[in-house]
Amino acid sequence: MSLSAVIVDDEQLSRDVLAYLRKSVGDVDVVAQGANGLDAVTLIKEHSPDLAFLDVQMPGLDGFGVIKRLIDKKIPLPQVVFATAFDQYAVKAFEVNAVDYLLKPFDKKRVTQAVQKAKQRVASKAAGTDKIATLIDMLEARQSELSTKTPQTSKVLIKSTGRLFLVDQKEICFASIEDGVISVVTPTMEGQSNCRTLEELLESLDQNLFWRAHRSYLVNINRIKEVVPWFKSSYQLRMGDKNGTEVPVSRAQTKRLRELFGL
Repeated sequence: MSLSAVIVDDEQLSRDVLAYLRKSVGDVDVVAQGANGLDAVTLIKEHSPDLAFLDVQMPGLDGFGVIKRLIDKKIPLPQVVFATAFDQYAVKAFEVNAVDYLLKPFDKKRVTQAVQKAKQRVASKAAGTDKIATLIDMLEARQSELSTKTPQTSKVLIKSTGRLFLVDQKEICFASIEDGVISVVTPTMEGQSNCRTLEELLESLDQNLFWRAHRSYLVNINRIKEVVPWFKSSYQLRMGDKNGTEVPVSRAQTKRLRELFGL
């Protein structure tokens, strides 16, 4: 069975890699590529593909927003494989009935598995159209949950020198994780959070203020003192703590950095 597919990702390199890998898998005909969520909606409407590879984080309309927009417009849903640099999106991907999700950087084995799953769904006619009501309920319930969520407290509890301190989150420069331990750094102190993951910590913070610049780092945008050009068009962020710590920016987040500061 041959599948028609569209690939939508705001990074040209990711689109190229995915297109190359699917060639090695075979039986997948890429009919179109796009760079953002609005492209995805247009291309899926125009080509009615069997399969769509969608990046989760895209400007304007993210991958999950694409699904909601397709449902709202009553456009038939293809099988969907989400692509992301962060595995915290996996659960949400399956909440919206995705075939699979791929972590960046992609590898042939995982792309092959995703395509095989899509083929099985298409063959069994388990397309999204027979579950639209369920998808709508899930997406709307999640949106309602987010809109009614208890506002984050302005204080964050950190442990330092055997004492527990309540720190105003605006004072936090950055947080990092190493060997399962989360360190929180302010201009005057450093301590540990009792959160288990950076995702959990981020949920307690103002997400308009804090940004996941790297898999191992959360940074306070207002505490960035300098953007330092780095190797092969990458960047590091010099933070406003007393050590002037340099935080790496992952390749996946470089575009977001440029958007934030007009680089």
